[in-house]
Amino acid sequence: MMQPEKNYLNRGWIALTMLIAVLVGVSFIPPQSVGGIHLRRANILSDLLTFEDAAEAKAEPALFDEEEFHVDMEQVAERIVADSLADSVRTTFEWSLARPDSTLRARRPDTVRLTPRIVPIEDYDTTGMSPMQRFYEALLGGRPVRIAVLGDSFIEGDILTADLRERLQCAYGGGGTGFAPMASPLTAFRRTVRTQARGWNSYNIMQRQRTPEELRANYFVSGWVCSPDEGASTRWEATDARQRLDSVTTARVLFLAPEDARIEATLNDTLSRSFDVEGDAAVRQLLVTAPHIHALSFKVLSGTRRFIGYGATFEGGGVTVDNYSVRSNNGQAMFWTNPSVNAQVNAMLGYDLVVLQYGLNIMQAGVHAYNSYGRQVEKMVAYVRQCFPGAAVLVLGVSDRSVKGEAGFEPMDAVPYMSECQRRAARNTGAAFWPTSDAMRVLGGMERFVASGWAGKDYTHINYAGGRQVAWALFDALNAALGDATLRLEAEARRREMQQGVIDSLHIVRLDRQLFSGVMLEDPDNTSLQ
Repeated sequence: MMQPEKNYLNRGWIALTMLIAVLVGVSFIPPQSVGGIHLRRANILSDLLTFEDAAEAKAEPALFDEEEFHVDMEQVAERIVADSLADSVRTTFEWSLARPDSTLRARRPDTVRLTPRIVPIEDYDTTGMSPMQRFYEALLGGRPVRIAVLGDSFIEGDILTADLRERLQCAYGGGGTGFAPMASPLTAFRRTVRTQARGWNSYNIMQRQRTPEELRANYFVSGWVCSPDEGASTRWEATDARQRLDSVTTARVLFLAPEDARIEATLNDTLSRSFDVEGDAAVRQLLVTAPHIHALSFKVLSGTRRFIGYGATFEGGGVTVDNYSVRSNNGQAMFWTNPSVNAQVNAMLGYDLVVLQYGLNIMQAGVHAYNSYGRQVEKMVAYVRQCFPGAAVLVLGVSDRSVKGEAGFEPMDAVPYMSECQRRAARNTGAAFWPTSDAMRVLGGMERFVASGWAGKDYTHINYAGGRQVAWALFDALNAALGDATLRLEAEARRREMQQGVIDSLHIVRLDRQLFSGVMLEDPDNTSLQ
């Protein structure tokens, strides 16, 4: 006789019920930390039940060490003022072979569009005397203009700044690659200047604890200090990677020589001259002017103890763009620099615009709150204004970025939140703001950048080709603002002409009264001049 077939259906329901019971129970287990790893609550009933720790998770996470951003602005100002009152000492050593023609002419805004749609610069100045407007007027007026771009690995190797520099110089005059470090392991990566350094010990501000103590307190915003061995030298040579890089008529070598030193410069591998430098804590510059500077060499002949080499700038009148990129920097390295060194260099160079490009190293997928970081961006703006008081400040919103999801790479959800955080910081400080991610998405976003070979496969970092696209979009935005500035200047000029015309008419009337005083004038309308 056959046994009846067993019914396992009830067992299946029992197993399912037990599984659901276990998962519900797990939902009530609070978050745990195991081996330093934070484990979140596994709440399968999140639509029905909420817990206090869930509300905490929605708060802004600790994305950075706020102590790294600690800076006392009063102490910064006091330090700058104290050093400016120090005993006078020779800070400029000049070598002029033939002073170049520095005559510059006023410019009109470049009307060429390089991108499909302009993403405008947002100026949040509320004083009525916008530093950005002064910057635009300087560009249009034809005088030399200097821009510093402070950022992270996004612009490393002169990415983006190389093409922004080229466009600005072709449109508004100027030449040269701007600032180049004295020595760095990354010099070979940069295409816009060829650097050969020998005998230098270079230190990066992100590893400042490894920097010798006597050098650590003297970082400039470039992020590098270089200590020489006896006879250390650096040779910089212009390249043809971009237009106008070889149109250099002025070079400045920036250094510190706390003790007596002797230095030597060689121009275009032919002419040499040495200088004796009296020891002092002030920042010095060796200023070289010539009709054409293709290559410049700098050598420390003696006095290497505590000597610091920063680097050299290469200029051709008109617009100069300096790239100050520091890898892995989210902006906090700015506060580890010496504000007095920054201010002294600014007194020599005179910055008109400082661009802040940060945030990429802070942003994380799934994180939407960046209020704490926004407050740090406000501190950055304040610090820049202390060190570079004549400069406008332009905050660049974070660049576009993609992350891998179930359906492939997709835009990171955190991008608009970080961008808005930076916009709010610009608004709160009266600075200017440009949404980089919006400009990139007009061009198709990070997905198209990678597909077009404009960015790396990490869907985070652009390359030189991508830098060109972003630079052109920023150049278009600047030109649009320059067009508005031109209309405003022309309107003011016409208003002055009209006012002058009225003044001239009244002046003529007064002269007539003086010339014909006591003479009865024919007045058919029986009126009199007041």
